[in-house]
Parts: sequence; structure tokens; C-alpha cells
Amino acid sequence: MNLQRIEQSISTIAAEAAFIFHIDNSAQHQQALELMEQLIEDYDKHQALIELLCSSIEKYEASASEFNAFNQKLAEIESGVAVLAVLMEQHNLKTTDFQNEIGGKSLVSLILNGKRSLNLNHIRKLSQRFSLPPQLFI
Repeated sequence: MNLQRIEQSISTIAAEAAFIFHIDNSAQHQQALELMEQLIEDYDKHQALIELLCSSIEKYEASASEFNAFNQKLAEIESGVAVLAVLMEQHNLKTTDFQNEIGGKSLVSLILNGKRSLNLNHIRKLSQRFSLPPQLFI
């Protein structure tokens, strides 16, 4: 291990993209998200950098005032429902798109509004649909 080379490499990265280590504002946050999109195209090759960048993004999003309302709303809902809501947003899905996994629009709405809970059958089917571990919906 050559400490001098490591320090030099880190200095080079910090000069080019300091947001990798710490995000200070929304412009850097946007740069971090754009870089993340590029890095995940070859996850195995960039795994260490992805993990470092992910940590910086998470810290910023947990503390930045622009995310306060979102974080508060997320804290108030069940984690499984939060995962479902995020997946719906990411995949541009509506309450009518879950007939096979949950049921009709009204039941999906009740679940999203916290008036009903996901049952084991819903969780199993959502897990299969999105290729995610069932634990995420619990």
C-alpha cells in the first residue's frame, strides 16, 4: 500500500468532484445523482465509488431542508407502504396498475393512505413483480 498514491488519488477526486465525499447544496446533490446514474451502469466495476457516493447522498437528503417534508411524510408511513410508494413513482405507476398484486384501485388507495395494510399475499406478489426481497414490504 502506497499512502502517498492514495492521498494523491483522493486529492484528485476531491478537486474534480468534492461532492463525492460531502454534498453541501442542491447543485452538488444534482451532480451526485447524475454521476450515480452513470456509475450504476457498471455496478461491479464502480461498487466502491457507488457506496461512497451513496453515503454522501443519503447524508445530504437526511439533513437538507428541501427534503424535510418528504422525510417527515416518509417517517409517518409504514416502511412497506413507503417502498410501494417509491416504486410507484420510479416506475410511473398508478393505483390502477396493481390488479394482479393487490387488487382494485380503491384497495391500493386505502393501503397508500394507511387505512389498510399490505397482507402476506400482497407482499409475496409485489416481491415477485419487482424482483425485491419480501422483507422490504414488511
